[in-house]
Amino acid sequence: MYVRLVNYVDAINHYRKTKISNRNFLVIAALIVGVLAGLAAALLKTVTHHIEEFLQSGFHWQYKYYLFFFFPFIGILLSVMYVRRFIRKGKFETGLTPLLYTISKKSSKVEPHNIYSQIITAALTVGFGGSTGLEAPIVTSGSGIGSVVGRFLGLSYRETTMLLACGAAAGISAAFTSPIAGIVFAIEILLPEFTIPAFIPLLLASATAAVVARFFFNEQLFFLVTEGWKMDALIYYIILAVIIGFFSIYFTKANYAIKSFFYKIKHPYKKVVVGGLVLGLMVFLFPTLYGEGYVTIRNLLGGNYSAVITNSIFSEYSNVSWMIILFTVVTVFAKSVATLVTLGAGGNGGIFAPSLIVGGLLGFVVAFSANTLGIAHLNVANFIVAGMAASLSAIMHAPLTGIFLIAEITGGYVLMVPLMITSAISYLINRSKNKYSIYTRPLAESGDLMSHEDKDSTVLQMMKLKHLVEKDYLSLHEDELIAEKMTDILQSKRNIFPVLGDDGGFKGLVYVEDVLKRKIDNNEMNTVNDLMQAAPATIFEDSSMKAVLQKMEKENVWILPVLDQQGRYLGFISKTAIFNKYRALLSRQADYMG
Repeated sequence: MYVRLVNYVDAINHYRKTKISNRNFLVIAALIVGVLAGLAAALLKTVTHHIEEFLQSGFHWQYKYYLFFFFPFIGILLSVMYVRRFIRKGKFETGLTPLLYTISKKSSKVEPHNIYSQIITAALTVGFGGSTGLEAPIVTSGSGIGSVVGRFLGLSYRETTMLLACGAAAGISAAFTSPIAGIVFAIEILLPEFTIPAFIPLLLASATAAVVARFFFNEQLFFLVTEGWKMDALIYYIILAVIIGFFSIYFTKANYAIKSFFYKIKHPYKKVVVGGLVLGLMVFLFPTLYGEGYVTIRNLLGGNYSAVITNSIFSEYSNVSWMIILFTVVTVFAKSVATLVTLGAGGNGGIFAPSLIVGGLLGFVVAFSANTLGIAHLNVANFIVAGMAASLSAIMHAPLTGIFLIAEITGGYVLMVPLMITSAISYLINRSKNKYSIYTRPLAESGDLMSHEDKDSTVLQMMKLKHLVEKDYLSLHEDELIAEKMTDILQSKRNIFPVLGDDGGFKGLVYVEDVLKRKIDNNEMNTVNDLMQAAPATIFEDSSMKAVLQKMEKENVWILPVLDQQGRYLGFISKTAIFNKYRALLSRQADYMG
């Protein structure tokens, strides 16, 4: 059955290649990806919101509100149990970092289970109160759709990568009903260098997903009523940008600290218990931490400033302005910790929505504080919107995505100048401390980041030494007679031979020129040890390709032996093999955006 299906698909691909150009077919494939990604996004949002609605309003019990302490724990537990029970053959990862790694190191081959496993685990995590966002799972699911469609249709790496990006763009577009932001996100995060032909599939996939998602899930995320911005408020936008810039640095440090804490807990269910109970306590104390948190921002934009504190145990202070400000500041830091604890404990989600929430809350704090103190009269809604854009720009290192996403989902295009100023300043502050974003730093530290600023280093980082080691060399033992190995030496196509000891350890090299000289002298009693020379240098199997080339240049050699950590011989690495692989990868990197 499977063989017949493969043959049928091959026949279809052969037929379409003769009738439709790859560029035109990519447009058709992008439309397919857009439709499927839009459906996936609508499904995830619908299921998640139904779970939330049921838990909060669907059943009535006298003590049900005490269960809110346990809901986040239950959601994370179900998510972890699902992964351990059903995702056995593949590897389940959350966030956008694995997606970037897939593009640079795994030929854009997203494991198919991500199409549905991301939806299931994210719905369980967020629906039960996990304090994360749905955007990263939606992006990963959409990217999985694009990758699977590309491989199913027998497309090249370049075309599959483009469909992967189309799926990501469609995911963002469907999540926010924001097609422009989807395109900008794909270009800024996944395709930092692109050509105009690449824009067309992205545009079609993003627009299609927005239409499909709106048809199935027609709910406006935010409503913003504004008359524009005023010049005398400009200094306060700058102050907001600086605050968010420094907060984003704190968020990055907290991210790695909390990840490190949970990494030390080896048993997955211990992580669930620790993280779930901590998160449950935080949600119990700060109800605004439940789920994505967009409801709070909607209330603030509508002028309901006490919404941050109303449903908490401190609700009796909801009419005290300074208490609202203090509680909001605490909520900002609590939201950051709650998000990172949710992810560290094993829940699925992303930092996209939390970035928007904390940015919006900080914007509210700045404007509301200035108004309360009487030092200015600021439009609070405008600052909430600007804060969201600035936070997304700084934390994700994606200023364009922050600007266009917020302008699109709030209708705040008249605020384009404040959005640009706050996004740029907050981004620059974070970038001054963190060269890499929260997504790319793990890849940079492991040497797996595809950088478009230094293509030579990027291509070298993509090369793995173990794949370039040449093992078809004749090995000699140090005690062997040259005369006994003469036939093998003369028949060999190599002019250099490794010499090994009794334990397989590397001893040195024998060059064919020295062997031929001794043959002319007719000295048949020469041993390999008599002709052996020390290697100019050796390479260990875990060395980076950049270090290999540096050592070759220093020693002025074209070939070097490769050893394992115990000093045993593995093979040789040559400049020829490196340069051939370099040209192939450089061509592939060019195709990546061709």
